[in-house]
Amino acid sequence: MFIGYAVVAALLAFALSASAVMTFTRNPQIVGSMTKLDVPESWLPWLATAKAAGAIGLLAGLAVPAIGGAAAVGVILYFAGAVITHLRAKDYAMAPAVVLTVLPVAALLLRVASA
Repeated sequence: MFIGYAVVAALLAFALSASAVMTFTRNPQIVGSMTKLDVPESWLPWLATAKAAGAIGLLAGLAVPAIGGAAAVGVILYFAGAVITHLRAKDYAMAPAVVLTVLPVAALLLRVASA
């Protein structure tokens, strides 16, 4: 189970890191998507920080199970909020947000099973 967690956590941490960098640098695609969803541009640094913290926490979970579990819960909540934001904006192109909600659930289950 630990190897499963390590693989899922590493892949998810990579995706979160890439997304955080694009959000920090205000990539036009990210800014456009956030604008379409009525997310204020002033929130972008906070959202990027949350993604970066999730990535770091998932990787730290390789050594400290409680940190990995907490990070997975945080990432689940972050992307559940993203799905809700898409629904509220009536934007149904939310497959990435749904996938990124399910992956940390898998990470959490694998982390708990391997502890």
